[in-house]
Formats: sequence, structure tokens, C-alpha cells
Amino acid sequence: MDRVWGQAKTELERLVGANNYANWIQPLRLASLRDGTADLVGPTKFLSDWVARHYAEPILNVLVRHGCEVERLTFRVDPAVARGSAAPLASPGSTDASPASAAMPQVQAPSPKPVGRPEEELTSTLDARFTFDNFVVGKPNELAHAAARRVAEGGPVSFNPLFLYGGVGLGKTHLMHAIARERQARDPQARILYLSAEQFMYRFVQALRERTVMDFKELFRTVDLLMVDDVQFIAGKDSTQEEFFHTFNALVDQGKQIVISADRAPGEIKDMEERIKSRLSCGLIVDLHPTDYELRLSILQSKTDLFRRTYPGLVLKDGVLEFLAHRITSNVRVLEGALQRLFAFASLMGREIDLDMTQECLADILRASDRKVSIEEIQRKVAEHYNIRLSDMIGPKRVRTLARPRQIAMYLAKQMTSRSLPEIGRRFGGRDHTTIMHGVRKIEELRAQDRGLAEDIDLLRRTLEA
Repeated sequence: MDRVWGQAKTELERLVGANNYANWIQPLRLASLRDGTADLVGPTKFLSDWVARHYAEPILNVLVRHGCEVERLTFRVDPAVARGSAAPLASPGSTDASPASAAMPQVQAPSPKPVGRPEEELTSTLDARFTFDNFVVGKPNELAHAAARRVAEGGPVSFNPLFLYGGVGLGKTHLMHAIARERQARDPQARILYLSAEQFMYRFVQALRERTVMDFKELFRTVDLLMVDDVQFIAGKDSTQEEFFHTFNALVDQGKQIVISADRAPGEIKDMEERIKSRLSCGLIVDLHPTDYELRLSILQSKTDLFRRTYPGLVLKDGVLEFLAHRITSNVRVLEGALQRLFAFASLMGREIDLDMTQECLADILRASDRKVSIEEIQRKVAEHYNIRLSDMIGPKRVRTLARPRQIAMYLAKQMTSRSLPEIGRRFGGRDHTTIMHGVRKIEELRAQDRGLAEDIDLLRRTLEA
């Protein structure tokens, strides 16, 4: 069995690469092969879980190719495996490694980014472009901007944590960087730590491997402001969630501010522990809504002023910015990228920026933005979201549990398709266009009053636009 596993590991090293092999495969031991099951033992639960998620299929295939009658793999943990490793992993720059350091995979990851602590080993890499001064404020993001400003000012804040969420390219990271920079400028002595959830996880894993957990705890639990971006990435990581939970509680108990961002509301993050969801929900939760036409146009006008300094003398014809604001609705990053490409293209070709050149230069982006959403797709997504049957969505029943989702689907059909009211009515079981009009108006009224309903609609819109 040792011979077979040795041959399999040699092949796996070629398949996954030397670095991945040394980090994840080499520490494993094949404990048994019986009844179609290969029992693999690793030194830590983290390593075993990682291998099970990322390398189970290639391991199984290689064992089969080497004559093993294997149908499935099992993984278990035995710390003694690290002491028995033939080639313990060495840290960068060292010639050997202790058994303790070999017990965890050698994860190479970006370091967390503390701000205002130059004496620390970790250095800040905040993006200089992301400030409050160049954050364009509109109705979809005005609450998020106001809350971020309040945190950046320092002093007592009535909400903790501040939880920002929304789709890609809506300004979450911009506001996070802006908060850190503004707070640093106001209080250079403040201990500010900004990092992604993935960096938090890797830093914690590194502390476990190197037996420096107390140093990790001291770093994270003595800050004045902790900022964690994309917190959804720790969902499903049990040990990381445990440490995040205790770090969160320790800081809140000390009255220290926490700012969190994610791509969805706390209650919608799958595989996140309920107690963490509860903690994240106890502060101010702010949804950065998809941009509207006015905000997109303001962003384009702001960026145009910057680009004109880089490309002086270029002529931008009337109507181009309005055209882009109407056509590119996915997110701000795509919008800014399109404008950057347009200016660069015009500069290289020596042409003025008019509508014809815009359509020529941005043909691929415009095609992608023209994705058509059908009424049937809207009906199906709304029915799935509210856990009702599609037949009830277009059926005659008027009970509230069916009528409200039906009206939401009507509203989205009116907003996201070019279909007329009579045609939408026909797709909803032959209803009159006045019924569709009533449903649309009803949802417009309720959306302004009911935050939960507004969030449901924004989530459905993002899902349909994805």
C-alpha cells in the first residue's frame, strides 16, 4: 500500500504542481484500502477539508490508474501524521522546519493591511483613488455614503457594526478605503486594520501553523477600527468563523468600531453561522442599490473631467455620456472601463468621440449590456424566491401570498423588458393591462415604504441581470 501511495503521490505532484503538492498532498498518509474506500489521514482538519474539496477527484483518478479498486475517499485527522512526514515543509528562507510548522499547509497569501501603524510588519496598500472626494453620491448610495462618513469622523457611533452590502462594482470597497484614509487623516494614532475576509482566514491559518495564535489575537483585538471586506468568503470555514466571532465580540465589548462588507445581507449568506449572522445584523445594515440613470450620468461626467487631463484636446460630442448611461447598467466598473477605453481609442486614432465611434469601439460591452430578460424568466425567478408554484403565479387565485409575488413579477416585467402592458397582461394569464398597471403602481408605493420588499426586488433584479 505504501508503494502504491508513493507512486500515486509522484503522479499527483506532476498533476498539481510542486508547490500545491508540498502544501496539500505530501502531508497526507494512505491509512487503508478496503471495500472500495481509500482512507486518507491528514495532520489537521483544515488541511483534510481543503484536500477533500479541491483534490479529491484527481486523487481518486490516480489511485484507480494505479490499479486500486477505489470508489470513494474518506478523510480523517491525526496530528501524529505531521511527525511522521518524510519531508516536513520548510518556511521561506529556512533550511528545515519543525514538526509543529509542518502540521499546517504553507499558505502564501497577502498580508492584512493596517493603517496608521508604520512600525508594524504589515504595511498599508490602500488605493489612493478611493476617497470620499471622488465618490459620486446619488440616491442609490446616499445612505451608505452618509454612514461611512460618520464612521470615518471617529468618536461615538450609534451603530456597530456598519455592514455594507451590494453587487459588484457598486462602491463597497471604495467606501471602505475612503473610511480608512479619512480616519487615518483625522487621527494618525488610531490603530486601523483593513483586510479582506480571505486575508483574515490565511493570517489565522498561519498563526495556527506557527503557533503564534496569541500574537494574532493581540493584533486583531487591540485595534480601534477593524474593517473586513467580502466577509462572505469565511462562510463554511468553521475554525475561521469561530475566531472571527470571538474577535468581533471582543472589539464590540471594548467599544471599538467594526465595518464589514459583503455581496449580500447577513441573513442571505449561505453557510455562515447563525450567531455570526445575528452579530452582523445588530448594527446598521446598508444596501448599495444598483445605480440609476442619474447616478451613472454623474459618474461619467466626473470621470470625464479626470480623463480630459490625461487626454487634453479630445472632442467629446453631445449625447455620448447620456447614451452610455442608458446602455451600460451592469455596474460602475464596467461603466468606467468603457469610458477609459473610449478616450484611449480616440486618442490613438486621432478621432473625436461621437456616437458612431462609441458604438464601434464599445461593441462588445454594448452587446453584453443588451442581455434580454424574458417575462417567463422573471416569473420563474420570482416564483422560486417566494417558494410558490409557477402555475399559481399566472393563475386566478388572489390570496395575498400569491398576489404580492405576482405584482412584483409584473413590476419587474415592466421595468426590465420592453414589452407593452397588454402583452405583459397576456403572459400573466390573460389579465387586462389595467391590472398590470395597478400591480406596478402598488409595488412602486410599497417599495418606498417597505425596506424588506425593496431589498427583495433589488436582489431579484441583480439575479436576473447576472
